[in-house]
Amino acid sequence: MAEITAAMVKDLRTATDAPMMDCKKALTECDGDMEKAKEFLRDRGMAQTAKKADRVAAEGLLGLKVSETFTSASLVEVNSETDFVAKNDGFINLVGNTAAHVFTTGVSSVEELNETSYETSTFSEYFTSQVARIGEKIVVRRFVTLNAAANGCVNGYVHSNGRVGVLVAATCSDAKVAEALAPMLKNVAMHAAAMKPTTLTSKDFDPAFVEAETIGRIEAIKTENEELARLKKPLKNVPQYISASQLTPEVMAAAEEAIKAKLLADGKPEKIWPNIIPGQLARFVADNTTLDKELALLDQNYVMDDSMTVAEAITKEAAKHGGTAEIVEFVKYEVGEGLEKKVDNFAEEVAAQMA
Repeated sequence: MAEITAAMVKDLRTATDAPMMDCKKALTECDGDMEKAKEFLRDRGMAQTAKKADRVAAEGLLGLKVSETFTSASLVEVNSETDFVAKNDGFINLVGNTAAHVFTTGVSSVEELNETSYETSTFSEYFTSQVARIGEKIVVRRFVTLNAAANGCVNGYVHSNGRVGVLVAATCSDAKVAEALAPMLKNVAMHAAAMKPTTLTSKDFDPAFVEAETIGRIEAIKTENEELARLKKPLKNVPQYISASQLTPEVMAAAEEAIKAKLLADGKPEKIWPNIIPGQLARFVADNTTLDKELALLDQNYVMDDSMTVAEAITKEAAKHGGTAEIVEFVKYEVGEGLEKKVDNFAEEVAAQMA
């Protein structure tokens, strides 16, 4: 049996970043052979990863990589079991390396990512070795890459806590406008991270969702108005609709007829109606599109200038540079969304690890 010196243990720890006692055990099991000890630690790390497979990883961080030309960008979610590990430098580096590799390879699935080459082996082997060093279940949950169309641009943003991130893509009239618009897309991504839209426009809403929301919101306002009436305060307007997706040509025509009837009843001269009706129709639309303003990105008031919607702000910025632009896609990730966190009994967890 070879003598296992402190220097040997230190060298193995430096090479693998594994715990000191694990390094000593590996060298003992491998009779002092450094390369076999490294392989022993790698295999042990893989076994530990498999043992953690049924545990829930719902914490973690998002990683972002944007091309220097703003023509493509990747957003990655890597999950850990605890937020403590998510603050670990090793984990932060792992997330950054994963985002960069997804961006470089252009893969579209985790399975495909795992099979790609990375340094001297596969990405799967690299990732597993890092998981073994960090010491808890870690997984690449999902990722997305957006590529700009011709004369388009892409940018993104990840909030300082690393838990909310957004990619935004736009098409532009020419390359000059695309180059000029790219910085603003980061601001739009910041807006989306804060305001949490769920769709790009009202056209993307599920009709069943809009119908259910309409009923719920109208009933909520009616209930609120009962309390306002009791307090002798002004009542809120009860809308007929909540989304532009409901404002069909027939609905708008009926609204215009109702406005005309009101003007006639109020004795307003018909010759001034053309000056009044457009504003009244705009007010009707505003009162009946509250869902869009909350959840459709392009219809939200832009946080950098709430006198405009996001769509209007993009149009204005493009016009400054002599062209046009339109946001065509966005993706928003929040760490752990949709995952149910598992709450373990601490004593049982310790006992299980000691077994």
